[in-house]
Amino acid sequence: MSGGADAQPVTCTVKAAVHLQVGDATTDTAPSGVCVVDVNLPFGKSVNIEKITFKNYYTAYVTVRLLRRSPEQEAPAKWCTAVRDLPLMDNPHTERGSQDYCSIHRTHMQVEPDHVASVRLILRQPSCAWMTFSLEEIQIYPRSQPDPEKEVSDWLSDLTLVDQHSNLEGLPHPQTVSSSIQQMWALTEVMQSSQTTASIGRFDVDGCYEVNLLSLP
Repeated sequence: MSGGADAQPVTCTVKAAVHLQVGDATTDTAPSGVCVVDVNLPFGKSVNIEKITFKNYYTAYVTVRLLRRSPEQEAPAKWCTAVRDLPLMDNPHTERGSQDYCSIHRTHMQVEPDHVASVRLILRQPSCAWMTFSLEEIQIYPRSQPDPEKEVSDWLSDLTLVDQHSNLEGLPHPQTVSSSIQQMWALTEVMQSSQTTASIGRFDVDGCYEVNLLSLP
């Protein structure tokens, strides 16, 4: 689950971890082995998440909750569970995996991590061998939107990548096909941009209908 930094993370605010206590917090300091870390994304904006990265610090399991907004901005935002009890250590009582760098990709999540306003990480460490546990260096990377023009350009370029040793007898040259498609695409763009809503009117000549111009149903 090691993650890389191939894009810029979004600016977010990681709040201090809140450790849950068993019993009365004023008289009983026994830890429950559970803490919650809230990560607030930029106020007023939502993010389509590509991945969440962090460095583990003796956390055995992590659950990821997302506060998602409706794209129409009419329905209230709702919390949903994207990842439940993902193991970060091979064994809570041993150190293996206790300080690894980890990455949770959107493909690992149970829901689409889109239109997210806030992220809540629920950490669990059932072993009493470790006094403290947390996640460090938490970063959230947004999903990059593909460039439609670049996709078309890449697709047209792929047409020219044909094996020169293939039997292409009787077929048009790939470069010719690519050039023709580019011209058709450009012509379509010009026609769409110059469309008019003006009425063509009735086909008549000197007050009479021209038979050759009438369209049959």
